[in-house]
Amino acid sequence: MSKKFKSKIYTKRGDQGETSLVSGTTVSKSNLRVEAYGTIDELNSFVGLLASSLSSYAAPFDTVSSSLQQIQNQLFVMGSRLACEIKFHEKHKLKRISEQNILDLEEQIDFLDSALPPLSNFILPAGTNSSCLSHVCRTICRRAERLLIRFGEEISEERDEINLIFINRLSDYFFVLARFLNVQKSNGPEVVWRE
Repeated sequence: MSKKFKSKIYTKRGDQGETSLVSGTTVSKSNLRVEAYGTIDELNSFVGLLASSLSSYAAPFDTVSSSLQQIQNQLFVMGSRLACEIKFHEKHKLKRISEQNILDLEEQIDFLDSALPPLSNFILPAGTNSSCLSHVCRTICRRAERLLIRFGEEISEERDEINLIFINRLSDYFFVLARFLNVQKSNGPEVVWRE
């Protein structure tokens, strides 16, 4: 019987402020690439928190939870690609966000939006806990988008248009989802901005 080796969670290699990319290249933890994939990881964690806030609810929230799990997988794909220089993507057989992922996201946005009243005012990121978490996901998406743009401007050959489209659409999804969660869970009006 072979004994399985369990590696330690800590390596101490990052104690000096550096980390290794998927390719093995060592970079500073302040590197824009690390900031970008770290923000995607942060977003993924908040998506998990949002999904767990819906776990005790029945339809239509079970469908939303399923969508959120798909989104988490797609964010993991995006993060892994960001954590590796583009010239090594094939070598490491890294998956990528697809056009179909974007179309699926747009379909989900349209589905959620069809259950909502027309938007006539600015709304505040308020209401139910789940709605507020969706707004947090939306704002992290926007920050990730800004980082992806800066990263692509800094290293043009690393710019990945499909990631930009996906993350932009994802922030739209979280905006519509926040509205949907408020309307569906509280059966009340949305919290509007008052001048």
